[in-house]
Amino acid sequence: MKSWTKEIKIALTAIVAAICVFVGINFLKGINVFGSSRTYYVKFRDCAGLQVTNAVYANGFPVGIVRNINYNYSDNDGVVAEIELDSEMQLPAGTVAELEKGIMGGVTLNLMLGPNPCALLSLHDTIQGGPRQGALDLAGAMVPDIQRLLPKLDSILVNINALTANPALAASLANLQKISADLAQVTSNLPKTMAQVDGTVSNLNSMSGKFNEMDFQSTLNSVDSTLAATHALIGRFDQLSADIDSKLNSRDGTLGLLLNDTQLHDNLNRTVQSADSLVTDLKAHPKRYVHFSIFGKKDK
Repeated sequence: MKSWTKEIKIALTAIVAAICVFVGINFLKGINVFGSSRTYYVKFRDCAGLQVTNAVYANGFPVGIVRNINYNYSDNDGVVAEIELDSEMQLPAGTVAELEKGIMGGVTLNLMLGPNPCALLSLHDTIQGGPRQGALDLAGAMVPDIQRLLPKLDSILVNINALTANPALAASLANLQKISADLAQVTSNLPKTMAQVDGTVSNLNSMSGKFNEMDFQSTLNSVDSTLAATHALIGRFDQLSADIDSKLNSRDGTLGLLLNDTQLHDNLNRTVQSADSLVTDLKAHPKRYVHFSIFGKKDK
């Protein structure tokens, strides 16, 4: 019975030792044996440098480890890494993984969390992973673009050389220098010009003050009285003209009769005609009207 008890003790000791070794090794690897965890999968096109038990970081804090790495034999499309995260760590939708190469050659798996914390990935979901684009990678990606730009840069340099060798550019620069000198002269004369402008403004202000001091109301009253007198004089001329017109058109006065009586006009016309006939006859037979005799008048 004692020997049996001894063998049981040895077996139990061995089991405990094995468990301690297992736990210790996993502890050194960063594996939480006794705690619960959440498992996700990350698909890489190339996972060069990534190893099992590598730490998984989120925002620079370790939240899990790489549990396993398997090649995707189903469609020969990259590598799938199984990651084990703390039970409290939940991944939002849109989360991606990046492999960042360290200075000493190691690789760190960083989780770039999605923007919406309310929409979460389910356990064992697969997220996309890839290498982080560092400064050197970005520079390498720009090399093809730079190569395409080189011929254009060469053409631009040729055009710049032709432009600088053109005599017109030198003439333009000379004109620009002359314009700058003229501007400098104008600027130097600007204070004097401003002083003249200030003097002109002062004179205008003085004139404005004098205009304000003038008695415009009395002047306007004088103008109104002059206009009233002029209107009265014009009214008198109109009345006089009307009176003259009425006198001329009236038959009561002598002048009206002379202008309006046709009989008088006819009589005057006949009188003028008679006088004209008399003068004509007098010229033709003057002896009928004038008699001269030295010895006196003869009896007929």
